[in-house]
Amino acid sequence: MLEPAPLVETPLAKAPPGGEAYWYAGAGGAKLRAALFTPPIAPARMRGSIVLSGGRTEPIEKYYEFIGELMDRGFVVLAHDWRGQGLSQRELADPLKGHARGYRAYLDDFRALLGAFSDRLPKPWTAVGHSMGGCLTLLAMTHGEDRFAGAMLSAPMLGIRSPFPPFITNALTGLNIAIGRGRLYTLTGPGKPFDSAFEGNVLTHDPARHARTWSLVEAEPRLALGGPTWGWIDFCLKATASLARPDTLRNVTVPVVIVSAEADQLVDNAAQAAAARHLPQGKLITIPGAYHEILMETDPMRNPFMKALDALLGRTAPTPAAPPKAAPAPAPAPAPTPAPAAAAPAATASAAAAAKPPAKKAPAKKPAAKKAAAKKPAAAKKPAAKAVAKPAGKPAAAKAPAAKKAAAKKAPAKKPAASKAAAKPAAAKKPAAVKKPAAKKPAAKPAAAKKAPAAKKPAVAKKPVAKKPAAKPAAAKAPAKAKKPAAKKPAAAKKPAARKPAARKPAAPKKA
Repeated sequence: MLEPAPLVETPLAKAPPGGEAYWYAGAGGAKLRAALFTPPIAPARMRGSIVLSGGRTEPIEKYYEFIGELMDRGFVVLAHDWRGQGLSQRELADPLKGHARGYRAYLDDFRALLGAFSDRLPKPWTAVGHSMGGCLTLLAMTHGEDRFAGAMLSAPMLGIRSPFPPFITNALTGLNIAIGRGRLYTLTGPGKPFDSAFEGNVLTHDPARHARTWSLVEAEPRLALGGPTWGWIDFCLKATASLARPDTLRNVTVPVVIVSAEADQLVDNAAQAAAARHLPQGKLITIPGAYHEILMETDPMRNPFMKALDALLGRTAPTPAAPPKAAPAPAPAPAPTPAPAAAAPAATASAAAAAKPPAKKAPAKKPAAKKAAAKKPAAAKKPAAKAVAKPAGKPAAAKAPAAKKAAAKKAPAKKPAASKAAAKPAAAKKPAAVKKPAAKKPAAKPAAAKKAPAAKKPAVAKKPVAKKPAAKPAAAKAPAKAKKPAAKKPAAAKKPAARKPAARKPAAPKKA
């Protein structure tokens, strides 16, 4: 049965959102504390779960920063206090004594932890442990805990550094346990629960992270823990001896990455290298210059650990392939847009038909005769002179420019008249066009009189008169040209009318 438990916060150490702490029952009914941190994402987007086990003296709150980073990667994080430290039940009446009674109780607590939260931990699971937590995590895996897809161990306690040679340390420990001194401090004494002085510490080079940890102990003194007892040293020696056997480590077949701190003064780096060799999928990474607490180190020393962790998680818990499923969602949005677009032209079919001749067809045909389009200002003056010369032979040719000038220069009210005039010659061809010009000539002459001065008209008219013989053969060729557009009228009925006045006939006066 899980019951709510507290989490400690300070201005320097803020809990990431989505965290809830609980009491759970460990081995022998011990009241132990754990905290579950769930990222604010959809369950389908979660990559899995990480079970975080701190080192000796370390409470859950010390890993707020790291927990937040794991949540940002899409993982549910389960962190816990080992028995005898943090806010979990202490082993002795003096809470500052770091005591232990062998490693069996720790393994039973770890199994109870996973069982209490298993239904809230999405698969796959990855284990992350530091120092003593790394030792106990690997020890649990050698004892049959096979629910992890991989493990990341930060400076794991696979061997300890002692001021004495190993055989003396073993002898002193065995003697003190035999004579009933297991609950007493070792020769180092009680020590300080936590040394607030940054200078001379052997845990981290980062003063800000060091101060953050001290602020937690200062805010909640129950998080403090003193020096180890002989009983704790006995547990440590037996656990590390078990992990030193190659045959024991060969049972762990999942990937295990061991990150070693080069300047570590608390645990044995040689034992870490040996374990990495004996593990079937073991890997050793050494952080140059780092002290024992790699995750509390400066960023340049901490970043290689995070990079190695990301590489491991890429193997054990790859990002779920959910984004492609969200891609079809935008498909329904374009569907409604074609319906109104099709309805609008249908409702204004007559208006579109009236607007098409002047606006859309003329620019489409101009690329075929770009020169004529560029010279329209000059052509606008010359057709006025030709209107005087052409009454004798080609009234139909004179009407087309006159109608287009009115359509281009006058208000849109005359555009429908121009379109009708352009449509009637196409239907009745030349006989109908000869009869209708007689009625429309008076409308063309005043326009010519207004636009060009009377003095200039004779000068322009004399040149075409001298070359009437040359114009007549052009008139003879005009029917041939008129037949070609007649065949192309279904594709573009107005191209011939645009080409006759603007493209070819201005060229004749230039040669003269």
